[in-house]
Amino acid sequence: MKPAEADVTSTLAAGKGVQPWVFWPAAGVVIAFSAFAIIAPGAAEELFLGLQNSIVNGFSWYYVLIAAIFVAIAVVFGFSRFGDIKLGRDNDEPEFSLGAWFSLLFAAGMGIGLVFYGVSEPLSHFVSPRPGVTGEPPQLAQAALTQTYLHWGVTAWSIYVIVGLSLAYAIHRRGRPISIRWTLEPVLGRKRVEGPWGHAIDVVALAGTLFGVATSLGLGVLQISAGLDAAGIAEPSAGLQVIIIGVITVCVLASVLSGVTRGMKWLSSTNLILAGLLLLYILIFGQTEYLLREWVQSIGSYIQNFVGLSFTVSAFQGTAGEDWQSSWTSFYWGWWISWAPFVGIFIARISRGRTVRQFVLGVIGVPTLLGILWFAVLGGSALYLELDQPGSMTTADGSVNIEGAIFQLLDYFPGTTLLTIGVMVLVAVFFITSSDSGALVMGMIATGGNQEPAKWIRTFFTLVTALLAIALLLTGGLTALQTAAITIALPFSVVMLLICWSTIVAFQRERRAYDHAQRAAFVERIGDYYGLEVEEPDQRGVRWPRLPKWMHRRADSGDGNGAGTGRGSGASPAERVDPSVTQIEASRKDVGAYPPE
Repeated sequence: MKPAEADVTSTLAAGKGVQPWVFWPAAGVVIAFSAFAIIAPGAAEELFLGLQNSIVNGFSWYYVLIAAIFVAIAVVFGFSRFGDIKLGRDNDEPEFSLGAWFSLLFAAGMGIGLVFYGVSEPLSHFVSPRPGVTGEPPQLAQAALTQTYLHWGVTAWSIYVIVGLSLAYAIHRRGRPISIRWTLEPVLGRKRVEGPWGHAIDVVALAGTLFGVATSLGLGVLQISAGLDAAGIAEPSAGLQVIIIGVITVCVLASVLSGVTRGMKWLSSTNLILAGLLLLYILIFGQTEYLLREWVQSIGSYIQNFVGLSFTVSAFQGTAGEDWQSSWTSFYWGWWISWAPFVGIFIARISRGRTVRQFVLGVIGVPTLLGILWFAVLGGSALYLELDQPGSMTTADGSVNIEGAIFQLLDYFPGTTLLTIGVMVLVAVFFITSSDSGALVMGMIATGGNQEPAKWIRTFFTLVTALLAIALLLTGGLTALQTAAITIALPFSVVMLLICWSTIVAFQRERRAYDHAQRAAFVERIGDYYGLEVEEPDQRGVRWPRLPKWMHRRADSGDGNGAGTGRGSGASPAERVDPSVTQIEASRKDVGAYPPE
C-alpha cells in the first residue's frame, strides 16, 4: 500500500464516531419525513401520489434509459481489456473459494422481495398484462414470466455491479475505506472526496439505503400479516403491522446489542436452506415436468425479448401505461438503485482477489439464474393452476392478492399449515437479517468506512428504519413503499452515472500504467540480451539463446530457427513482461493513474 493510501485509510476509517456532515443531514431528513407521515397521514398520502405521478410522468423514460446504460457498461467492464484488472494487489488470491463466493452472491440475491413477489408478480402480469400486450392465455403466461425476469434479472444485478465493482476496486486495489464517496476519487480527487462533495455523496447513499431497506421491510410486514390471515390467526390491520415491526425490531436490537454475529450468520444460512427446501418442495410435489420445461423455455424468451423490453416505457398506452409503469418497471429500477449502496458494499467486501471479469460474470450470472429458477417454480406453479382452473389463484373480482398470493398457492400442496408457518418464518428471518445487515452498512457509510461501527450507531439506524417502515405503511401501504423507492432513487441515479464515468477513468489509467510498466521492464532488462557494443563482422549470424518468458514481444518469422539478428528467436508469442510492483506504481504516477490532490 502506498503511504498516501495508508494515510487516507487511517484518517477516515480509524475513528469510532460518526461523520457529522453525513449522519445528521440523512438522519434529519428521514426523521422529519417519518414524523410528517405519522402526524398527517392524509396529507402525506396525497404527497406520495403527487410525487409518484410527477416522477413517472416526467422521468419514467430516464429510469429505463439509465438502467439500460448500466447493463451496457457492466458488459463492457466484463468483456473488454478491463476484465483482467485484479480487485486487489496483483498477487492477492481470492478471499473465498469459488463455491463459497457463489453461495454468498446467492445470499445477496435472496431476500424478502423474492418471497413477496415470487408468486404474485407473474400472476399479476398474467391477469393484468402490460398495456399493449395481447394474446391467448398460454402466450400471456409466457409474457408474464418474461416480464418478471426482466425486473429481477440481468438489469437489477448490473445496477449492483456498477456500485460494487467501483467500490471493490477502491477498497481492495487502492486501499480506500468502505464508503461510497471513494468511488468518485478518480474524477474528483482526494481533497474533494474528503470535503463537501464526498459528504453530499454519502448523504444521498445513506438516505437511499434507509429508504431501500425500509421498503423491503414494509413488504415483509405486509406478507407476514397476510400469512397470519391465511392461517386464521389474525386479520390484517394497521395495528397488527405496527406490532409485527415492533416485535422483529426487538429481535434485531437484541442481536445488535449482544454482538452475536455468529448467530446472525447461522440465521442467514438457515434461511437460505429454508428457501431452497421450499423451492424443492414445490418443484417435487407440483407439476415437475411442466415447471422444468417452462423454466428452459422462459430463459429463451427472456434472452429473445431482453432488448425490446429493456427500452419499453408504455409510451403509446396513455394513463394506463403510466400507471402500470409506475407500479412495476419504474418502481423496480428505483428500488434496485436505492438498494445499490447496500448490496454494492456487501459484494465488494467479499470479492477481494477476483478479476473484474470474474466479478461481472459472477455477480450478474449466479443470482440471475437462481432468481429465474425461483420465479419459474413458484410463479410457474401459480400460472399452471390459473390456466388449468381459471379463478383458482385470483380473488372474487378477478384481481391478484399481492400480499397473500403465495399462501393461496400453498393451499394446493400437502401440509398447507406447516408450509404457511414456514413461509412466515422465512420472511421474518429475512426481515431480521436484512435489518441487522442494513444497520451495519448504514453505520459504515455514516462513519466514513468503519467496518465495526459503534453499537449505538447501529441501534439508531435499526430504530429509524423501523420508524420509516411504519410511516410508509400507515400512509399508503404498497403505493407509499413504491413511491419512496422511486423518489429516493432519482438523486442517487445521478451519483451512479458519475460512478460509471469515474470507474472508466480509473480503469483506463490502470491499463495505461500497466502497459507503461511493461515497456519500462522491457527496456530495463533488454541490455541483458542485446549487447551495446558493435559486433565484429565474423560474429554476425551467431545463434542467440532462447529469450526468457518476461520478454513481451512476438517472435518474427525469421528463418524459423532463431538465427540472425535476434528477430527469429524461439520466444513464445504469448510471453509477457512481468513488471515489478515498484515499476507499476512509478508508471501510475507518470501516466496520471492517481488523481490530483
